[in-house]
Amino acid sequence: MGNTGVVDAGRLVLAGTPIGNLSDASQSLRDALAGADVIAAEDTRRLRALLTGLGVESAARVVSNFEGNEASRVEGLLAELLGGAVVVLVTDAGMPLVSDPGFRLARAAIDAGVPVGVVPGPSAVLVALALSGLPSDRFCFEGFPPRKGSQRRRRLGELAAERRTMVFYEAPHRLADFLRDSAAAFGPDRQASVSRELTKLFEETRRGTLAALAEWAAEGVRGEVTVCVAGAPEPSAPSLEEAVAEVLSLAGSGVKLSTAAAEVAVRAGHPKKALYDAALAARG
Repeated sequence: MGNTGVVDAGRLVLAGTPIGNLSDASQSLRDALAGADVIAAEDTRRLRALLTGLGVESAARVVSNFEGNEASRVEGLLAELLGGAVVVLVTDAGMPLVSDPGFRLARAAIDAGVPVGVVPGPSAVLVALALSGLPSDRFCFEGFPPRKGSQRRRRLGELAAERRTMVFYEAPHRLADFLRDSAAAFGPDRQASVSRELTKLFEETRRGTLAALAEWAAEGVRGEVTVCVAGAPEPSAPSLEEAVAEVLSLAGSGVKLSTAAAEVAVRAGHPKKALYDAALAARG
């Protein structure tokens, strides 16, 4: 669960909260909220609504901990932990630290030797990935892309060769622009999915090409959005003729023919002897 090097230290609990449907809340979450000495919440009003919705009574002191004040909260919350308090950290929805506040406090607690635990909870990343219909054995989470178009396009261009399924968060009013920029960076026929309002009443997942999804999103989309984009296809192996040309090019630059054949064989997937023999014959 974490380091326990501080005697009589309290405990930091990173608690996942429902991303929509309150019935997804676990008994562990209810117990953590009820037993906390301090609850650090991204939005204290939403925390009160969560406690009411779950029927949880808590005597904990509630403090706000959002992006704008997170850095300034660390010292006080760490002092509470070192004094023996159980501090439960929650965000508006989903797991803390995943595109949400919490990292600074978690890092400070770990560095101070305070035990850190987790109450697992729903995550829009995994729910959207499961619904996407895209490969999920390997994926990467990219969070929110840059808001400015030039920076967003640059970031997407850097991901053009990424072979894992990519998961993004995006604001609904920027979704159409994001999908158009993704189509330009990854190709209009790249498969993707857009999930919105996950686990809520109007949950919806659209699947298709980036071009088709961009056209759909241009009409306007509401709700919290998670986008999954298929990774780049595996590059096709070069033909024997192409591999031989590469061997001859290397040999022309001074590399020994057998060495060049061995190097290209590893990359091209052709037998070294076949490449060497073909290159020798081509050289004449």
